[in-house]
Amino acid sequence: MRFSLSSSALSTRLQTLAKVINTKNSMPILECFVFDVSQGQLRITASDGENRMTSLVSLSECDSEGSFAISSHLILDAVKLLPEQPLAFDVNLDSYQVTVEYQNGQYQLVAQNAEEYPQVQPIEGDIHTLTIDASVLVSNLSRTLFATDNNEIRPVMNGVYFDLTPEHLAIVASDGHKLVRCRNYDIKSEVPASFILPKKPANLLKNGLDPNSGDVVIKFNSNAAELTFADGTLRCQLIEGTFPNYNAAIPSDNPNELLIDRKALMDSIRRVLPFASISSQLIRFKLSMGSLQLSAEDIDFATSAKETLVCEYNGQPLQIGFRGDYFCEVLSSLDSDDVKVMLGDPSRPGIVLPSVQDEHEDVLMLIMPLILNE
Repeated sequence: MRFSLSSSALSTRLQTLAKVINTKNSMPILECFVFDVSQGQLRITASDGENRMTSLVSLSECDSEGSFAISSHLILDAVKLLPEQPLAFDVNLDSYQVTVEYQNGQYQLVAQNAEEYPQVQPIEGDIHTLTIDASVLVSNLSRTLFATDNNEIRPVMNGVYFDLTPEHLAIVASDGHKLVRCRNYDIKSEVPASFILPKKPANLLKNGLDPNSGDVVIKFNSNAAELTFADGTLRCQLIEGTFPNYNAAIPSDNPNELLIDRKALMDSIRRVLPFASISSQLIRFKLSMGSLQLSAEDIDFATSAKETLVCEYNGQPLQIGFRGDYFCEVLSSLDSDDVKVMLGDPSRPGIVLPSVQDEHEDVLMLIMPLILNE
């Protein structure tokens, strides 16, 4: 079997798929990519046993069809430094000898039988289907992933929650200290359904899915999901369990509204933060009409910092504490020029919103306060 394709197209797909493969695998063949040539295309597959991702690459020519498994490290290292040029693969499907020819040389590799690669069972049972634009999926995963938990005691919070209702699709993440809820009113279902996407496949989609690739179709049941997009698929296990009632954690009335330049606030927090206690990372927000004062101190090292920003604030004079690094994460995940910060009393969570919401979307971020020692 002989086929040829673009070196840069192959390298790009391999670098994305390599993120699926674990450094240590239960089966040696999971350290390989599977190359499957069919109908003038090359389908490349990578798996870690729980997640399985495929990607399609167009071939400039091929003389037959077949499949083989090839070392991921070897082929990735072989092609990633090549400039854009045609690559020709010559594969003996009896001996699994592979020759890769390029402009100034060639590689000789030994492949394996692709039939030894573990197969996946089709998703069966009570199946739900969700269709979402790739750009919407990527942007919402980018907004939410930072808020997922890493605690094994609460596995349901270690992923991104998709909550499909008759009114909207909500994409949610929380670690108990911060929460992100992104609603899309264009996507809804008469039959409510939900699933929790683990962090690894969520990151694979965030970093590897082309936002301009059109619709992504998600088929899921209670324990697995299959996402189909323009140039490939992702099959993954889901986190089983019940996600907490996230809406109950969001205050219904935070009357004090702060409107401020997002980047100016983030830069100010970053300047003050090095002077905060290492353990608490506490930043004090002191609000009065038209003014926000940020301050931090570390009593153990006798260091402190204070900075005042001009803002729009017409609420009651208020002092409230937040963890500075968490607040910066919240601000970094937004892209609006200005943000609204809705505050209640010093013990109530703060709500951070973009000053202007995209049509048919509602993005909300919540951050828990820290106790202030007067």
